[in-house]
Amino acid sequence: MLRFFAKRIAGLIFTMLVVSFLVFMTFEFSPGSVARGALGQFASPLQLKLYEEQHGLDRPFFTRYASWLGVIPDHKSEFSGILQGDLGYSSLYKTDVNNFIWDRIATTGIITLVAFALIAPLSIILGVLAGMREGTRLDRTISVLSTITTSVPEFAMGAFLLTIFVVGLGVLPGTSPLEPSPAWSVGSQMVLPVLCLMAYYVGYLVRMVRASMVEVMMQPYIRTAVLKGMSFREVITKHAMRNALITPFTANTASTTTMLVKRKLSCSR
Repeated sequence: MLRFFAKRIAGLIFTMLVVSFLVFMTFEFSPGSVARGALGQFASPLQLKLYEEQHGLDRPFFTRYASWLGVIPDHKSEFSGILQGDLGYSSLYKTDVNNFIWDRIATTGIITLVAFALIAPLSIILGVLAGMREGTRLDRTISVLSTITTSVPEFAMGAFLLTIFVVGLGVLPGTSPLEPSPAWSVGSQMVLPVLCLMAYYVGYLVRMVRASMVEVMMQPYIRTAVLKGMSFREVITKHAMRNALITPFTANTASTTTMLVKRKLSCSR
């Protein structure tokens, strides 16, 4: 067991190093330069050269990458490296990244937990309602809506919701700092990010629960329970739901949690 976890952790570290190197290399060879972006298009070559010398940008590529990781010290700046927990300086906010990123991660985590707490029960209810009466109008309606929501990317869903509720109706805020303000409460700030996340994942899980429910409803033990005189409600709650929910939630709970964490920042800001 320890060997298994050691291999997994080693693979994770290796993957993160490879990704960090590729990202660093992408910015290195992208058009333009850091000095030009910081000083503007009217900066002279001498100014650009001085800026690169002051910030260590004139050093070799691998030396700067090692300094960025924190493997070797950077004597030309106070930056200690990613491995030491220093995420650098934000030229946009004019402060260290550590000063504001943790608050945003906490905001993202809160929105994720609220969304996930609502996704599970709503998916069960809609999936069971659709699956226990296959082919009915209710089943077709839920299936069509779930297909539509899973077909729309989150960034498009976010823009769609913003257009309706922020620009059109003006009933919800367009940002979600989760801080009380005179105009918007914390609850109202959470509505759009949570809806943006739920739209995709509810539709995805509803389809899984429905498919599992339809399969269970065709099993011999369900017909046997009906022939024994059990009410339809007892058949659903005591037999069908118990077995129908095993497959979708065993297969998708972990993956859904991972995907939510990966995609929350864009929806919560």
